[in-house]
Amino acid sequence: MDRTIFERGAEGLKRQRFHWSKLDNAAKIFPSTSTKQDTKVFRFICELTEAIQEESLQQALRKTMELFPLYHCTLRRGLFWYFFEDSRTPARVQKEHLPPCTELYHPDRHGLLFSVTYYGCRINLEVFHSLTDGAGALAFLRLLVFHYLEIIHPNLSKARMEMKDDVALLERMRDSFAQYYTGKHPYDKKKVARAYHISGRRLPQHQLRIIEGTVKVSQVLKLARQYDTTVSVFLCALLLMAIQSQMKQQDKKKPVNLSVPVNLRNYFPSKSARNFFSVILVGYQFKDNPTLPEVIAAVKEGFAKELTMEKVEGHFNELCALEHNLLTRMIPLILKDISLKVAHWLSEQEVTAAFSNVGRVDMPKMIAPYIRQFSLFLSTKRMQVCLCSYGERLTMTFSTPFVDTGVQRYFFRMLAEMGVDVEITSNEDTGGDAL
Repeated sequence: MDRTIFERGAEGLKRQRFHWSKLDNAAKIFPSTSTKQDTKVFRFICELTEAIQEESLQQALRKTMELFPLYHCTLRRGLFWYFFEDSRTPARVQKEHLPPCTELYHPDRHGLLFSVTYYGCRINLEVFHSLTDGAGALAFLRLLVFHYLEIIHPNLSKARMEMKDDVALLERMRDSFAQYYTGKHPYDKKKVARAYHISGRRLPQHQLRIIEGTVKVSQVLKLARQYDTTVSVFLCALLLMAIQSQMKQQDKKKPVNLSVPVNLRNYFPSKSARNFFSVILVGYQFKDNPTLPEVIAAVKEGFAKELTMEKVEGHFNELCALEHNLLTRMIPLILKDISLKVAHWLSEQEVTAAFSNVGRVDMPKMIAPYIRQFSLFLSTKRMQVCLCSYGERLTMTFSTPFVDTGVQRYFFRMLAEMGVDVEITSNEDTGGDAL
């Protein structure tokens, strides 16, 4: 069981000391499969309209961590499972000085599983995926940004009621996988064929190429509505078309499959700040030269089939079943590591790229003048596309280890040809093709 001791004072329930906790179901795959090539670290960015003040950001970090006890932990190896343990290591804000998504977890070092850095007007939150998922990290970042702006601009304290940060500490700590597992038999899952894999020359020293496109939400939403679909379906289809544009004819024997994370908080009444997500596959078999409407229709149908409550619950129980199997629980961790690596490799054979839409980021209206945009991206061995929006700004960030940028060029040019104004930024110091 999880062990956390709290004390109650004049300000209510406060963290006294976090002892240890089991990893949630989704978290268990990441320590076994993280490598220097794919560190399983993701980065959220909040870009403000004014330069960051380090001391104030440090104050805001201390204040925010009081509400997220698990962020005080490090990751340790047990006999049968990994577990979180309380860490005495203080969290220090630093000016950005390392490449994005640098390794946070290493078996021989027991540091914190997140970092907060800044550069210019940007606040960066990097997280090892065992700690939390995108929704959990965003909850942390929203409060961090609010606390920071409240320190810089004390009049913004009036906006506190709009933050909706009154989630109980114990609820933030809750393992929702354990809470909602029913033990029902998993649904019948169809076998997925080996997918097309993007290949090419990779950047040296495990670098990531980050290309971010920012557009107006209203322009993309208008296009999606013209095709009678959602923004996620429309952009997934556009990404599939962009990948197809770089494929050789012989490669089209294999499907192009996108791995799409699903926030389970939309299906279960959870406020957990830990991992609580599942994954679906949507794709297209490019045997001919389909039109964009044909690909959109196929993706739309794929989303509809996979996102029923029956399918979501079935996949959820399938994820949790092995963890609750007595025989599996008694296998030593050293053997679990091997089996998890193999299972991860097998699942990767079904995936071409990943597409993650975190959705709209909400912040109090009073602080809107101080925030320009939010964005995010992940470490990856293949190609990952991450979306989020704030106000009228929708950011679409490609992270990839490859030198070639053909997929990104096609994707953003298609949007531009449809009348969307696209603003492009990238980490150009990685070298290679220009977009």
